[in-house]
Amino acid sequence: MTYTAKDYGRLIGMPGFSETLLKNHFTLYQGYVTNTNKVLDTLGQMAKDGKAATPEFAELKRRLGWEFNGMRLHEYYFENLGGTGALDPSGRLGKQLAAQFGGIEAWEKEFRATGAMRGIGWAVLYEDPANGRLINFWINEHDVSHPAGCRPLLIMDVFEHAFMVDYGLKRADYIEAFFKNIDWKAVESRLK
Repeated sequence: MTYTAKDYGRLIGMPGFSETLLKNHFTLYQGYVTNTNKVLDTLGQMAKDGKAATPEFAELKRRLGWEFNGMRLHEYYFENLGGTGALDPSGRLGKQLAAQFGGIEAWEKEFRATGAMRGIGWAVLYEDPANGRLINFWINEHDVSHPAGCRPLLIMDVFEHAFMVDYGLKRADYIEAFFKNIDWKAVESRLK
């Protein structure tokens, strides 16, 4: 079963994101899809050829997490963009954020601070299905720091490719543009 890159062209024209930035970002995402397929194909062939105990197989297995999560995180990211409305404070997500963080504003402040941390990575609002707790996480690399079993609700890419073309080193300005374009319905639909 092969993965196919999704078309996020609907985001072209989104305020605060230039066409150049978005097209570059889409191309990067398509590379993750292509590489996920290549790594899976190569691993499958190596297993058939009896090479699963080799260092090459082990390194490709490790690489699979990087490529696959790079693909999937970008899909979540693009899918939670393109909105124009504010978070509904009386909706399920709004109520949960307010209850767990002491207010939607408090949650947003923490999420923005997470995204503004030095380094490259992702800021992700996760839901722990074991108890419904919402937690903002910093994901340093695609393949590490994900809380096992948790559902990603809101994903913000804070690797340089997500903002440098338009904002240079002004990550806070990118985060502001990101928040103006969140599709809160898509985010809330991920909540279980």
